[in-house]
Amino acid sequence: MVNVYYDKDANLSIIKNKKIVVFGYGNQGHAHALNLRDSGCDVAVSLCKGSSSITKAKEVGFKVFEDNAEAAKTADLAVILIPDEKQKELYEKDLKDNLPQGTTLVFGHGFSVHFKCIQLRSDMNVVLVAPKGPGYSLRKQYDEGKGLACLMAVEQDNSGKAKDVALAYASAIGCGRAGVIETTFKNETETDLFGEQAVLCGGVIDLIRSAFEVLVKAGYPPELAYYECLHEVKFIVDLVHEKGIAGMRSSISNTAEYGGFIAGPKLIDNNVKSKMKELLQNIQSGAFAKEWMAEHESSNEKLGRLRQEGENHFIEKIGKKLRNP
Repeated sequence: MVNVYYDKDANLSIIKNKKIVVFGYGNQGHAHALNLRDSGCDVAVSLCKGSSSITKAKEVGFKVFEDNAEAAKTADLAVILIPDEKQKELYEKDLKDNLPQGTTLVFGHGFSVHFKCIQLRSDMNVVLVAPKGPGYSLRKQYDEGKGLACLMAVEQDNSGKAKDVALAYASAIGCGRAGVIETTFKNETETDLFGEQAVLCGGVIDLIRSAFEVLVKAGYPPELAYYECLHEVKFIVDLVHEKGIAGMRSSISNTAEYGGFIAGPKLIDNNVKSKMKELLQNIQSGAFAKEWMAEHESSNEKLGRLRQEGENHFIEKIGKKLRNP
């Protein structure tokens, strides 16, 4: 069993008198910074000179550093919310020698720490606060008086109070309203990568495209295939999210329910599970992390090609036509 904490378990005063610097103002960065500020924290944003996000952050009133090294010198809490592949350079170049003694490093994902992309100074607290959802949802839920659940972990506890700091931070961004689940950097990183690859960003996408291709090749209009295999996915996923799998099944027709029971195991069989195990082993061994960092160092040549291939797929052309009549 895991420990789950809520706002009542957190002491926000622990971080309200601290200077917090959020490095990055993208998907997660903007939401963390805004939620922290609205919870009464002292927040600044740090971005590279020339970043397109500088204007966005200034427009909503943030103090914005355009020198990461200078920003690091002021941070009691340094929050790392730039892409995984860029964190090593940021840390080595600007943070390692400039963060004050006893700083708390806060990560939104455990990749760089777990796979030892960066070598942490021993005098710091190093914690993880990882909301289970995209930044726009984190901000929207906060504005509505709700929150996203998050994972929390402690890698280094130099002060003896790292967990209390992490819990206060999680509460300040709204996650204490939904639940703060205690875990480890290892478990957060490996399950997150696996979920993305096997289900969320890999498995589901290829299942949609493959089903679309089968229908179109069989002679059905691509517009029908698009609506059936892509458009309606949202409604089923919403039901699963709201009611669970059994609740979703109770909300659809008996025909659809029976067909799903019969067809699902035929498609997602032991062969697929075996491939999923291979994916997990590739993540656990560090092979995927090594491959991804090498891809970044090669200027993302393969990623660029894969993006282009995805954008050129027939389903994208049909989708654009149907979404923008």
